[in-house]
Amino acid sequence: MQLADLRIFTEPQQGATYDHLLAIARRAEDLGFGAFFRSDHYLKMGDVSGLPGPTDAWITLAGLARDTNTIRLGTLVTAGTFRMPGPLAISVAGVDQMSNGRVELGLGAGWYEAEHTAYGIPFPSLGDRFDSLEDQMAVIHGLWNTPDGETFTYDGAVWGVTDSPALPKPVQAGGPPIIVGGGGKVRTPRLAARYAAEFNMGFAPVERFTEQLATVRAACEANDRDPDSLIYSIALVACVGGDEAEIERRAAAIHREPAELREHGVAGSPDEAAATIRRYVDAGADRVYLQILDLGDLDHLDLIAGEVASRLS
Repeated sequence: MQLADLRIFTEPQQGATYDHLLAIARRAEDLGFGAFFRSDHYLKMGDVSGLPGPTDAWITLAGLARDTNTIRLGTLVTAGTFRMPGPLAISVAGVDQMSNGRVELGLGAGWYEAEHTAYGIPFPSLGDRFDSLEDQMAVIHGLWNTPDGETFTYDGAVWGVTDSPALPKPVQAGGPPIIVGGGGKVRTPRLAARYAAEFNMGFAPVERFTEQLATVRAACEANDRDPDSLIYSIALVACVGGDEAEIERRAAAIHREPAELREHGVAGSPDEAAATIRRYVDAGADRVYLQILDLGDLDHLDLIAGEVASRLS
């Protein structure tokens, strides 16, 4: 695995300005990480203040599209409850144009009920959210893949479009890569097989990751798709230090314990972190998203790029 296969993943709803995100995106770009991703949430989680408050994911990515040059940009993941599929397809295509083809769309059903309540967003049942997500995937994929001069019509259970000119067109042929993720046994693998360029699983032990990849690969075969045409990825919190004192300091900064992070994340010394990543690569991961929770600690990225990635080459 190369440094370009490691991606930086942030959680700005925990408390970050655009300038914080720009600083870490630029450092990730300068160091050679493959992408900068952010969550799409409107409410903090856990015992943090959340100040200065949330930023909108796609407004942020539009800014980063102009303020960075080469690094890929995306969401893990946009909640389908936040946006109608037609306008979302327009927004993402626009950011793809602004970035000259560097955008990726992670899209899911949404899960965090409290943020919906806090900002007046409807939160249907899980089944209804997945019905909506299936239509959203079909609409977005259809709009991006309709040839110039033709129109697109889709009549779904929740969402539909009629005689859409399917504009604007993204820079990337066929549209930005769509990322589908999660641990569902039936609908999630089916959606990944039909629409995704990448399947992602977050914060799962190696055994569970291996099990879900087998389920997704089986869904691809059932849909007459080559399972190897999908990229498989894992997201894990990162907490790496040059010595134990630095590991403890970084863990304390994100209100976690070193032992817990070693068990569930990419944590510890560079040797430990590299060994963890290798276990997921051996289990089938093509990419690893490193969740960076202390956005002010840019030296953390330097250490991972310089000491962990070199142990993976």
